Amino acid sequence: MGQKEKILEFLKEHKTASSKELGALLGISRQALNKHLKELISKSLIIKIGKTKSAIYAIQTSDNKIKTKLYSFKKEYSLFNLEEDKVFHEISLLSKLSKLVNEKAYKIIEYAFTEILNNAIEHSESQKCVVELLLDNYDFQFTIRDFGIGIFYSIYKKFDLDNENMAIGELIKGKTTTIKERHSGEGIFFTSKAADIMTIRSHKIKLIFDNKSKDMFLEEKKRIQGTEVKFSISKNTKKNLTDIFTTYAPEEFDFKFNRTKVAVKLFLENYVSRSEARRLLYGLDKFKEINLDFQGVKFIGQGFADEIFRVFSRKHPEIIIKTRNVNDVIQQMIIHVKEEPN
Repeated sequence: MGQKEKILEFLKEHKTASSKELGALLGISRQALNKHLKELISKSLIIKIGKTKSAIYAIQTSDNKIKTKLYSFKKEYSLFNLEEDKVFHEISLLSKLSKLVNEKAYKIIEYAFTEILNNAIEHSESQKCVVELLLDNYDFQFTIRDFGIGIFYSIYKKFDLDNENMAIGELIKGKTTTIKERHSGEGIFFTSKAADIMTIRSHKIKLIFDNKSKDMFLEEKKRIQGTEVKFSISKNTKKNLTDIFTTYAPEEFDFKFNRTKVAVKLFLENYVSRSEARRLLYGLDKFKEINLDFQGVKFIGQGFADEIFRVFSRKHPEIIIKTRNVNDVIQQMIIHVKEEPN
């Protein structure tokens, strides 16, 4: 067993230890011990509590993270003729970002930042935006806030939907855009998949993508003007941007974005009508594979199930519909409508 492994084993057993105790355990000099401790701290395996001679060490857990701010930035930009790539490279140089996060994190941050800022430039109808960055010893976070029309309101008006909540359903499918001639609508979808946590807040709605717990949910908040997007990722992430693209735009689809996942439970626990099914299916005929996640949904009616799994499926036999997190009641309803004669 190596020296660092002995330190970890000792801390697991004793919870905490001083440098004096760890030095005695290993029988090495203080300088040699400090080298091991610094490496374990840099890898977020242990934490240092206190200062200098009185410091103690403990195993790193989600409950005892001590975050140290490494860099922060805040600036207001005019959106007139603003170029998102130039803003990113300006901030990257100022913060020395490529040296503070690993290569995978840097590529994801560059992609996400430029996508979100471009949305503010081209869709928000705002004259300005505020950009904030925060980097600590664990995570990188950026916030982009505009003061324009609001992302959910923009989609709601463009597609003549019932309300702004309905716009969320369109947004998360991945191919909804209010400027078809210039955008595919894929940017926010892929950005939300790349984040550890991403939130989109506009008017009274806050949409949260929590990829750590593999969940997505809504909150009602105090009304704000415009749109605020927060994006957070570990500075030592193991995620690969290429892997995220190929998951939803795989080789069998010629590397085109033809696979999507839809969280059915986002608005209701029970679905009954064909009109609800049609709203859910709106725009999904652009894909070749649809994954319907029924997590949190307790019941679906015959009309809702029939519209998706018989009517839509027979109208679009080239589209694969997959389901996940389906309870027994929903599964029986799906089987029932699939077995119905034409």
